[in-house]
Amino acid sequence: MSRNQRISNATKTPFETMPWLETFMVASIDAALAAQNAVVAAESMGLRTVYIGAMRNDPIRVAELLGLPPQAVVVFGLCVGYATEKGEGEVKPRLPQSVVLHTEHYDASKEEALRAAYDAEMSKFSARHELQAATWTQRVLNRLGPIKAMNGRETLRAALAKMGFEVR
Repeated sequence: MSRNQRISNATKTPFETMPWLETFMVASIDAALAAQNAVVAAESMGLRTVYIGAMRNDPIRVAELLGLPPQAVVVFGLCVGYATEKGEGEVKPRLPQSVVLHTEHYDASKEEALRAAYDAEMSKFSARHELQAATWTQRVLNRLGPIKAMNGRETLRAALAKMGFEVR
């Protein structure tokens, strides 16, 4: 969005859509799509990746560290590298595809049973890796229940405003 604003300024053409939520979402979605393509490319070369959402915990500090101009924000980080030979990690189980993929219409009728089965699988995974929240359901409850779980992200709209974003 920063680059677009510079184009607007240089051509003296007001971009009326810049402050709208849709424009911010398009920029964020474009970043996510680009990152996913980078992940696919990296994995095809034998590299491993991990997304870092915690970059949004203090977006102003991250922007300062990176020297970002106004209307530029880090929506996530992406680490790329080689897995250690002795510490090959186990891939975390994912929700069954039938929970997240719907054909013709949205159908959540089997979601509770599928979630229970996934919780049992995640409980075993969590025990093997000494993770605090044993089930996926517990992780959702912990992440979305108390405001403190946002780890600073509850101030994101105010931080974006300080960074030059006028999101309507």
